[in-house]
Amino acid sequence: MTNAEALSRTPLYALHVELGAKLVPFAGYEMPVQYPAGILKEHLHTREKAGLFDVSHMGQAFLHGADPAHSMEKLAPSDFAGLKEGMQRYGLLLTAQGTIKDDFMFSRLAGESDLYLVVNADTKEGDFAYMAETLAGAASLMTRLVASPSNTG
Repeated sequence: MTNAEALSRTPLYALHVELGAKLVPFAGYEMPVQYPAGILKEHLHTREKAGLFDVSHMGQAFLHGADPAHSMEKLAPSDFAGLKEGMQRYGLLLTAQGTIKDDFMFSRLAGESDLYLVVNADTKEGDFAYMAETLAGAASLMTRLVASPSNTG
């Protein structure tokens, strides 16, 4: 990406700026890499209390179908069917040969039979294309695009 190309901003951009984040280009977005307290303090705070991770730049999709959880178990060595409502897990997306293609998060939102998937920003197009192709006929993906706020100050 050249300097002439504008970076997108997540819906939390203004909050990152307000909190003094150091912003860097990542996957076409201006993303926070560090806050004034420093990385160690951020880490300790998250371990002791909680942290917020802005996933709006990442690939987000719902997996629809008669049994999306069972379908997804063909692509990842995780217990999708046993995932309870309101819970999230970390998983590994496997290639047809059984090697690791990428990592991702998946959730079963309250009141939903579909699975909610969050994949890495840099690989979202390839990951979703692979999932859609591999699961064709059994399940389908509906990607969620997050609108970027205006890139003007």
